[in-house]
Amino acid sequence: MGRDLRTFLQLLESRGQLRRISAPVERDLEVAEIANRLLAAGGPALLFENVKGSPFPVAVNLLGTVERVVWSMGLEEQQQLEALGEKLGKLQKPRPPRSLQDALEFAPLLFDVIKARPGRVLFAPECQQVVLEGKAVDLDRIPMIRPYAGDAGRILTFGLVITHDPEDGTPNVGIYRLQQQSRDTMTVHWLSVRGGARHLRKAAERGQKLPVAIAVGVDPLLVMAAATPIPVELSEWVFAGLYAGEGVQLAQCRTSDLLVPAHSEFVLEGTITPGEVLPDGPFGDHMGYYGGVEDSPLVRIHTVTHRHDPIYHTTFSGRPPKEEAMIAIALNRIYTPLLRAQVPEVRDFFLPMDALSYKLAVLSIKKAYPGQARRAAMAFWTALAQFTYTKFVIVVDEDIDIRDPSQVVWAIASKVDPERDLFVIPRTPFDTLDFACERIGLGARLGIDATTKIPPETDHAWGEPLRADPATAEQVSKRWAEYGLGDIPLGGVDPRAWGYSGK
Repeated sequence: MGRDLRTFLQLLESRGQLRRISAPVERDLEVAEIANRLLAAGGPALLFENVKGSPFPVAVNLLGTVERVVWSMGLEEQQQLEALGEKLGKLQKPRPPRSLQDALEFAPLLFDVIKARPGRVLFAPECQQVVLEGKAVDLDRIPMIRPYAGDAGRILTFGLVITHDPEDGTPNVGIYRLQQQSRDTMTVHWLSVRGGARHLRKAAERGQKLPVAIAVGVDPLLVMAAATPIPVELSEWVFAGLYAGEGVQLAQCRTSDLLVPAHSEFVLEGTITPGEVLPDGPFGDHMGYYGGVEDSPLVRIHTVTHRHDPIYHTTFSGRPPKEEAMIAIALNRIYTPLLRAQVPEVRDFFLPMDALSYKLAVLSIKKAYPGQARRAAMAFWTALAQFTYTKFVIVVDEDIDIRDPSQVVWAIASKVDPERDLFVIPRTPFDTLDFACERIGLGARLGIDATTKIPPETDHAWGEPLRADPATAEQVSKRWAEYGLGDIPLGGVDPRAWGYSGK
């Protein structure tokens, strides 16, 4: 795959979406403060060329708008994301072709999978142009940032953390936060359900160390692939190849058989010894608070390789808008066809950015039978791994615009009897960063049935919703300027009240 971080930076610069900052800046607090203000304003990506204490530049805010997230995937418009989701949905639930036409339609998808297979770079990969081993390893030279004053240390955020299953060698590529602990050690913060944690448990059962590679400064499309929790028996490398239309070029690490993107700016190679942990945190997180302190696996870095004049790519968490929220909005469009494949009655769904991009979901369904809203909510919670930690699910009728908060609130206020239409699932596994839970890591979920009720959900007739006369509404719209009102919008609520940046 000819794409890399530098190619994307060139694209942003050519479109006026990259600002180079040559003034000296501190990697502690200052970089994040500048980037945070640009994020809030929907501003450009930033390349800090003079970071104190490090010879390497820092790129941040590359995915700070949905538009740039779409560009990172080789697309131009958000609408194209659903087509990608439909492709992945067909791979998720493939059906034998029932006709020649079905076979002809499925054939291009199989060809896409073949094209998406990763390739191997056997000699002189770019990521190994410079090799540092043993005492030459010095993580202080890498410009990891400390975003908030209460953070315990410097963090690495947009690295691909790569492990493989000790039993069958299946790779896992995840995005996990790492805290620098010393010149050559870091702790990794991952949830127990993530692939890296599963691999570490298997290594512990076998009495083995777990090899780890951390690839930093990769094509942002690979970040998107690693952030997409799609339950298909394909590796993240194949996902990335499907996104890009061509296979990812991989290179073998120097100290293990792990494979990393050959175009990575930095690669950190190390091992985790099961049971070896250090306190990790606190850090500012996506919930808008400082997280707690947790004993986390210790990664001992043995080798650092990098390109000539490498660029360090980073991000940070916090209350939206942040880059992770922009990524979530784009993934929402990709998830929609996938969710429909799992739960056919779902017409659309939306994860408002202001609800931390995944803590609250709004589903619309075409209601056909009693209890269907509860079924849809339960199916949603189990459809994709990303939805495991969604705390609230609101189900509305298909005629409700789920991206318009006024319509959703109206549906709740006018169609919900709290005694009948709220259902709680107690004591389920939960995000350890969610302090609202009575017990950290264990919390409840709430479903809200805000659909129109039908027997036997209710024993009385439902009122007829008020609607404008269609003919009159069309006539008024046509004559709006004639009334002398052309400078006034025709009406409607701006869905950005939910932190949404475009349909």
